[in-house]
Amino acid sequence: MMEQALRGVIRDSLRKVAREGLPGDHHFFITFLTGMKGVDLPTALRRQHPDEMTIVIQFLFRDLEVRDDDFSITLNFNSVPSRLTVPLAAITSFVDPAAAFGLSFGAEGVESTGSDSPPLPGARVRAPRGEVVPFKPNSPTETGG
Repeated sequence: MMEQALRGVIRDSLRKVAREGLPGDHHFFITFLTGMKGVDLPTALRRQHPDEMTIVIQFLFRDLEVRDDDFSITLNFNSVPSRLTVPLAAITSFVDPAAAFGLSFGAEGVESTGSDSPPLPGARVRAPRGEVVPFKPNSPTETGG
């Protein structure tokens, strides 16, 4: 129940950005499991990031659509626009450095099939647990400097 509420914070934040844009210096780092059911990535990106990927929502993004269980966004990778769809359940980290706010979801026990098929019968799958964590930049690039 707590994890669902925390993922709701992500959904609500993304919905606000879709409606109003990002205020001030706010931007998001979103890390997600690329092999989770429902993740839709171009083949080249999936090859480069077979397990996990971090995207930055800041200046250059388009067509942000947020639904109850996932979001889609167009981002540029090497100057090529790419459409991504990410289920909220695939997110392992959500950080807004300008607000010194972050959420981290442990992936312990989560098994990924690497495709859109459900886990195999008998596969052990546990939902990740979420927690609120402070954001402490490690380098000037993480603070935008």
